[in-house]
Amino acid sequence: MSAIKLIESLYSVDQEAPASPASEAEAMDAYSNVVTSVAEKLSPSVASLRVGRRGRGGRQMLGSGSAVVISPDGFLLTSAHVVAGGDGGTASFVDGRELDFDVRGIDRLSDLAVIRARADDLHAAALGDADKLRVGQLVVAIGNPLGFAGSVTAGVVSAVGRSLATSDGDMQRLVENVIQTDASLNPGNSGGALADWKGSVIGVNTAVAGIGVGLAVPINHTTQGILASLISDGRVRRGYLGIAGAGRPIPPRTFGAGDQTTGMGVIEVVPNSPAAAAGLRPGDLVLEVDGRPVSDAGDLQRLLVAESIGRPLSLRVIRDGRVLTLTATPLELGVTNF
Repeated sequence: MSAIKLIESLYSVDQEAPASPASEAEAMDAYSNVVTSVAEKLSPSVASLRVGRRGRGGRQMLGSGSAVVISPDGFLLTSAHVVAGGDGGTASFVDGRELDFDVRGIDRLSDLAVIRARADDLHAAALGDADKLRVGQLVVAIGNPLGFAGSVTAGVVSAVGRSLATSDGDMQRLVENVIQTDASLNPGNSGGALADWKGSVIGVNTAVAGIGVGLAVPINHTTQGILASLISDGRVRRGYLGIAGAGRPIPPRTFGAGDQTTGMGVIEVVPNSPAAAAGLRPGDLVLEVDGRPVSDAGDLQRLLVAESIGRPLSLRVIRDGRVLTLTATPLELGVTNF
């Protein structure tokens, strides 16, 4: 049985147990072969970064990390904290090439950044979908902290659905559905690839959360949109309402709530913000925004995309046992000061 077929059988939840289960030696051999295959496939796509900023005395080096090639014409994906404060540097690959790069865009609120190297023949990695991950699934972390000798560790997905707090000045945000893995993250691996057993990049290694625990920002529909914005515009535009909240159960027998059981309880309303202008108050329970159910702050974040800026949104809220409809018009996050 080939290594790929054996791994496929290990992850099949529908089939019955085989009559002749693979021996421990075969399983370990298959595991090693898959890790090796993923490393060989992705290592040419992972670069070592030396990040700096131009100054009067030349380029000052600020730090280092890893990055993943996402297009042959020079675009690479990395962590925002790896290139924060820098405007460029050099990217080194396992084939010995060392290329200059510029920082194309940084989004600290998702801890993602895009850089562009001066090349048009890079080996682009395939991007996967982290939303399909399951706890216990094999993952491989690949970085390039030393430039010419990639770092490879393997483990499993130990948790999904975690949150990672990020900030940009006074602005704060939770990155949703962060991947937790026991694949060790070595120094300099930040910005490198977390791959599934097929060799598709399903996360960007971002932090060590404890001994033997690493976190990765997921590659999914949301982050693909962030990458597209960074490549085209160099930044990510988000809507801003000016409320802080958390999930809260909907009181039973609330008329007009339908089958929804959880909403977002409003904890704080920023003075003079769009939420304040709409009449939202602390203690309100938000059921829907723009016709879509909201159960926590993460749901609201996902709705406040660039298209929401300047567009009136209807908000259904529960206040004092009654369902009210309010209208709020988001402003652009980080542009308007109150």
